Amino acid sequence: MIERVLSFPDALAEVLRHARTLPAPLERERIGLRDADGRLLAEPIYADRDQPPFDRSTRDGYAVRAAELSAGTALHIIGSLRAGELWSGPAISSGEALEIMTGAPVPEGADCVAMLEHVLRNGDNLSAQPARTWKPGENIVPRGAEAHAGDVVLPSGRTVGPAEVAVAATSGCATLEVYARPRVAIIATGDELVGIAQQPEPWQIRNSNSWSLASLVSAAGGSPERLAIARDELDDLRERIAQGSMWDLLVLSGGVSMGKHDLVEQVLTECGAEFFFTGAWIQPGKPVVFGRLPKSGIVYHPSRAREFENWQGEWTYFFGLPGNPVSTEVCFHLFVAPLLRALGGRADLAPAFVEARLAEDVKGAGARTRFLPAQLTSAWDGVTVKLVPWQGSGDVAASARAGCFCVLPPSSEALRAGDTVRVLLR
Repeated sequence: MIERVLSFPDALAEVLRHARTLPAPLERERIGLRDADGRLLAEPIYADRDQPPFDRSTRDGYAVRAAELSAGTALHIIGSLRAGELWSGPAISSGEALEIMTGAPVPEGADCVAMLEHVLRNGDNLSAQPARTWKPGENIVPRGAEAHAGDVVLPSGRTVGPAEVAVAATSGCATLEVYARPRVAIIATGDELVGIAQQPEPWQIRNSNSWSLASLVSAAGGSPERLAIARDELDDLRERIAQGSMWDLLVLSGGVSMGKHDLVEQVLTECGAEFFFTGAWIQPGKPVVFGRLPKSGIVYHPSRAREFENWQGEWTYFFGLPGNPVSTEVCFHLFVAPLLRALGGRADLAPAFVEARLAEDVKGAGARTRFLPAQLTSAWDGVTVKLVPWQGSGDVAASARAGCFCVLPPSSEALRAGDTVRVLLR
């Protein structure tokens, strides 16, 4: 294995390059509308009728002829119509008006809706307020203005959110055809780890990373599977990695640093892995590893490594993430989530960044791009970001208090309050 440590922009570009070469997902499934939030549409949704299906009033008021009311003609109110009803009387004639509620169908003969606050009513008589005029079509959404029957109202490839659910429901779609979620195997490594229900010894810690990674995977559109903890022992790692190679994506946590018992990269190499980078100049998260390995499910041994030198079968992409929890999360947002979104068929791959002003002075970042837990504050005069006090990349409490990560570019120069910086959203 050749060591290849990249700058943050180059490491992200490498991930995106591979992400954009992935084939479109082929597996689909039909799910109920209530379960569709966050899923990716595999087929378009069509309007089953004109939207709106009638000329719709957008205000409470009176359906009238614009020219008559604008000219000061006194109109006779012939009735009232509310949403959910259809006017059963004759068309609106000259000199007539119909009281109408928001959402109701505008009756034939009327060409505008005069708002309640713009007219004067005296019994069954209606007149305009002084100097008020109307135009045909005012306060009316014409039939089919939003969509005609048969129009595509949601294209395939759209991620479903609240607005998409509303559109689907309006079109009568109780179920949706969506792409299946990519399956992600999660392996936490380390002799110091125990299950979260266990009482750890003083030298042990609970396995929080696989749980947080499962949550991150779900939020990014994947289907997580937490595999058994892999101990810092070659045979155990070989077995776990062989198992994880059969998933769509393999994410390992821990064991990728330079310590005597950090064996993940060695075992991946034995498994025929191809490494695209073995580190990134970021803090936290420098030891992050990205590559792919043969999808075989075979428990490897060094004596079998040659069997995979010219592998012609399928590959499974993998990430080896540092074991410290904040490092794990930062690397997931920066590198894992873009590839995972691509596996699921999404086009919006890159991490989400915004710009904000620093709320206080910050020391220079040095040679690495730093991603520090922070909080955003929005106000009328802009968005500011303030660092959250923390004790390093193992401080999960500080990470929980943060809502984002402030990005400090490589530089030895301090940044001043009011300087504009980038912010990585979670």
